[in-house]
Amino acid sequence: MSRKNYIFTSESVSEGHPDKVCDRISDAILDAFIAEDPLARVACETFATTNLVVIGGEVGLTDQAKLKDFMNSVPDIARACIRDIGYEQDKFHWNTCEIQNHLHEQSAHIAQGVTGERGEEGAGDQGIMFGFATDETPELMPAPIHYAHAILRRLTEARKSGAEPTLRPDAKSQLSLRYEDGKPVHVENVVLSTQHAHDHQSSADIRAIVEPYIREVLPAEWITDATEWHVNPTGTFVIGGPDGDAGLTGRKIIVDTYGGAAPHGGGAFSGKDPTKVDRSAAYVARYLAKNVVAAGMAGKCTIQLAYAIGVARPLAIYADTHGTGEVDPAAIEQAIRKTIDLTPRGIREHLGLNRPIYARTSAYGHFGRPPEADGGFSWERTDLAEALKKAI
Repeated sequence: MSRKNYIFTSESVSEGHPDKVCDRISDAILDAFIAEDPLARVACETFATTNLVVIGGEVGLTDQAKLKDFMNSVPDIARACIRDIGYEQDKFHWNTCEIQNHLHEQSAHIAQGVTGERGEEGAGDQGIMFGFATDETPELMPAPIHYAHAILRRLTEARKSGAEPTLRPDAKSQLSLRYEDGKPVHVENVVLSTQHAHDHQSSADIRAIVEPYIREVLPAEWITDATEWHVNPTGTFVIGGPDGDAGLTGRKIIVDTYGGAAPHGGGAFSGKDPTKVDRSAAYVARYLAKNVVAAGMAGKCTIQLAYAIGVARPLAIYADTHGTGEVDPAAIEQAIRKTIDLTPRGIREHLGLNRPIYARTSAYGHFGRPPEADGGFSWERTDLAEALKKAI
């Protein structure tokens, strides 16, 4: 029997966190390649440290003759990302940091696995991918990670608008929520560390700046006199971003997904084109779990998909409704097989993934965001709910 009363904690990091700077650059490069060629193959990794950004990985275009010219644009893409995030520090400035581009043509051996022997597109790698949804928030996301993201997103808005000019890009949030009868009811503690402009600003000064924004995004009834606050608990945080700590693409996979409330297969998302099932199958697994919950089949749902490199169809589909289900999980698994094509091509076509929609996913979570008119966050739609119910 699952627990009903407990405290659960999740964390988020801002777009200025060193790892998120790298995720943003990798996904912006991916977007640029897909905008040029919807069938572009991209596996881009970024490393950032003091005054240095190193970009590597493999790329491919349908017209390889264009590849050299396209490579020349990569440093400008990276600088534009750093500038938009807001880094103009002495030791990490968008205009002066060194950018090294080591991208190269995609491996022919990897390409043959994706293309498949009979023209049937196979998975770009083996792996397991998980999707999750829960009815504890309107977005069908776990509340701790949802609100940890919301806090940092609101502080970023305040910083970029000029409303809070002493805030700087690097920040982390952490939220511990008390659950009663399986639902979040109280904020046990808030942890917020944010980079700021001046050495003389104390933890109390920073709390006075950020607390109104935190209260704005959290349900008012969840915050009481018993809620503990830890704002910049170590004191001064002026040196931040890649100058304060090195960053690398793909190191925040739990922040990117469900904040530890659900399993993770281990694969990162950023910098990978949608032939990579690490990304596309994790997106469709979220889509399926969300539609199961939206259809009223369960209050909570986990979906697992398994793939082998070069093989088109998933090797296995697993559903778990965590004791909240109105229907047998085995029936959900069968309904999924009947209602959607889970080959890499089928996923891309159903969700419209061959579009430049990825840089926006690189901070504040890949899930729980509203679907957008241009196809962004298409995996957050609930348009499969009726088909699943009919298949059941």
